This record gives sequence, C-alpha cells and structure tokens, in this order.
Amino acid sequence: MRLHEPESCEVRYIDKDAVESVLCGLADKAALGDTANIFRVLSDPTRVTILHALSMASLCNCDLAAILGVSESAVSHQMRELRLLGLVTAERRGRMVYYQLTDDHIRHVLQDTLRHVQEDTPLRIGNEASA
Repeated sequence: MRLHEPESCEVRYIDKDAVESVLCGLADKAALGDTANIFRVLSDPTRVTILHALSMASLCNCDLAAILGVSESAVSHQMRELRLLGLVTAERRGRMVYYQLTDDHIRHVLQDTLRHVQEDTPLRIGNEASA
C-alpha cells in the first residue's frame, strides 16, 4: 500500500520574506521568455548534436551534414534557428561559411546538461523508468 502524498500543503502559510526575496531576484518576463525559447530549441536532438559538435570545433555546413548524416539543406534549416536565437555565429572564409558557438555560456549549458544526463540518476525518462 502506498502512502498518499498530498498535492498541496495542508497548512496555508506564505513566507513573505522568502517570496519578496525571490520576486526581487526573478528575471523579467522578456528574459524568461527568451530563456524558454532557448530550451525549446534545445529540445530537438539534431540541434543539440549540432551544438555539441560546434562545442568541439568550428564547422561548415558540409561538415555538419556529414556528422549528422543529413542533407546540407536540413543543416541550413537548423542553423537558421540557432543563429536567430544567438546560439551560433557564422564566419565567411573565402567561399565557405563556418559556424561556431556564440560564447562559452552555451558550451557550459550543454556540457553541464550532458554531465547531468550521464550521471546514474533514477530520473532517466524513457529508459529505466519503463524497465
């Protein structure tokens, strides 16, 4: 028999100091919306693979297509979204365009997330949970 866990607190008490402190520290709605957009983009495994590859080297469209096993057109479509969000930048070298991560913040978010999912945690969605 499982213990019933309440869905909400049984006693209604608001810690006004804690709430005020958090409200003062919250980012504005625009910044939170932009953050949500980045996480939306990162929800796609192809784009995460692109960012992971770019965290290791500056690569052109052809390189990325070879790594992903998709067409150059498919890569271009993904790169547009990544550029619009400011996650990658493009640099023309002669007739070639090379992509790189915009800055180390993106590299750190990706590395931290990869480390997190590679840890032995009980929250592995779709793997151990279904076993």
